Amino acid sequence: MVLYEKQDGDAIAAFQEIWLVDFEYNGEPEVPKPVCMVALELKSRRTIRLWRTGLYAASRAPFDVGPNSLFVAYFAPAELSCFLELGWPLPARVIDLFAEHRVETNTFGAKVGNSLLDAMAIRGLGHIEVAEKERLRELILSRQSWSESEQFQILGYCESDVLALAELLPRMMPGLDLDRALLRGRYMAAVAEIVRNGIPVDHRLYRRARDNWMAIKGELIDEVDGFFGVYEGTTFKHDQFARFLTKAGITWPRLPSGACALDDETFSRMADGNPAIRTLHELRRTVARMNGAGLQVSSDGRNRCGLSPFSSVTGRNQPSNSRMIYGPARWMRQLIKPEAGTALAYVDWAAQEIGIAGGLSGDERLIQAYLTGDPYMAFAVEAGLAPHDASPRSHPRIRSVCKAIVLGLGYGMGRDALAASAGITIAHASELLEKHKRIYHRYWRFNSDSVDSAYLSHEVQSTFGWKARVGPGTKPTSLMNFPMQANGAEMMRIAAIAAVELGIRVAAPVHDAFLIESPLEELDDRLAEMRRIMAQAGEAVCGLPIRTDSVVIKAPGRFVDERGADMWDRIIGRLERVKHDG
Repeated sequence: MVLYEKQDGDAIAAFQEIWLVDFEYNGEPEVPKPVCMVALELKSRRTIRLWRTGLYAASRAPFDVGPNSLFVAYFAPAELSCFLELGWPLPARVIDLFAEHRVETNTFGAKVGNSLLDAMAIRGLGHIEVAEKERLRELILSRQSWSESEQFQILGYCESDVLALAELLPRMMPGLDLDRALLRGRYMAAVAEIVRNGIPVDHRLYRRARDNWMAIKGELIDEVDGFFGVYEGTTFKHDQFARFLTKAGITWPRLPSGACALDDETFSRMADGNPAIRTLHELRRTVARMNGAGLQVSSDGRNRCGLSPFSSVTGRNQPSNSRMIYGPARWMRQLIKPEAGTALAYVDWAAQEIGIAGGLSGDERLIQAYLTGDPYMAFAVEAGLAPHDASPRSHPRIRSVCKAIVLGLGYGMGRDALAASAGITIAHASELLEKHKRIYHRYWRFNSDSVDSAYLSHEVQSTFGWKARVGPGTKPTSLMNFPMQANGAEMMRIAAIAAVELGIRVAAPVHDAFLIESPLEELDDRLAEMRRIMAQAGEAVCGLPIRTDSVVIKAPGRFVDERGADMWDRIIGRLERVKHDG
């Protein structure tokens, strides 16, 4: 087999060496224990095979990882996590064929396989049989020692993935945008470091809650459900919820079948501004979460969870809601607790999607609304709903309505959904929709042009090249929302790269925010640097510095999310009673 022949326009030919690398490992995926490694230099065909003892004996990779060499892997965070476990310096130039496969095949409304086997099959390339792959993975994961024959099998399996990369890379080369691929590779290196850092949590209290969940679940449901009457035992009843909504006079988004939409996103929107619905939503999240597998907490008391980068159609991370502490149940976030002598800072972009919309569209009125610091109140003033000196304190209801309208329009909501979300009549929602279109007409023209262009070109693309294919069944609302979400993801990736490479300890990215960790004496400098990075990332993506807000948690305090505070108090109270009764 010819492994490498330079092609016309070959983007990677300038690298002196091109190393294709795969590790096998066991232990936790986030903190792996390497078993073996195979590396193949594509030009010279030099192959390196190392078993566990040789890996741990080395102080650095047995090949060049400097800027003149290219490191290629499939889902690079796995391999780079092994580098970190071994204490090896990370490669300077990384291409992750998983990320590039996602760029090449990403399609609205279509499920495309993303494993190495899938990437090979889609391009007409053969590879090891699934059953054999699963057998060998089980052999690796279930043992800590292997016979000489088994070691030979495992190394052969590892090498088969490297040889697969040698076939896959040339097939993907014609569509490879090198600069953007290298940027995505830098992000995958940042992901490996972030996941390894993890989030410090009060793991003793969490285990206490898990251990006593069955004892407190029934009482918790009964207490919260007394107002709603929507549970039978521990089961949420859809018909009883519909009756509650009718009785309470709450208009709720419906499915085409006429049933209430009960997905998490709908519940979250409806809970905003409605404390009762928020409490019920938190109960549903809590029951689902505590009944499941639970958080992934390592022996050092840190929540570590794979980020699943580039998994959504817009390129955002999609970490497991059940295994990451920033999943749906907000009360659990109060388990986040800095270690002694340290602090955490939660730094989030303020009204990020509105800033992106203004920057990309060039709508000066929308940009000015964003720059006021409160785009929702600015819309209220522009729409004639509030005086120029209005504030959230003086006009809370009007601001709440305008916030629901502005955010809902960003998601492509129609008037009925806007009315339900804002708690206003359909006629009022229609009026505010028309006012928004008149005031921010350049933004709406940008929206319309973007949708038309997407249907004509069959593709949408972010500022830094994240693509999605568009078909005739793709909804216009999805295309309207894509620029904000995809460019928000680009912003997050750029900020993550800069922060990690500058030595900021990032514990987690959280949609439009970061949780960072610092020794107390370095906190002010680290926080200022992180906010500067995030503002500059906004400017790089949409031409507008995106503001940030921050909340600091110093040891021995804990993270507080007011939206989950009520449920936190209920659960802690019950745990105390169980402890006392026991």
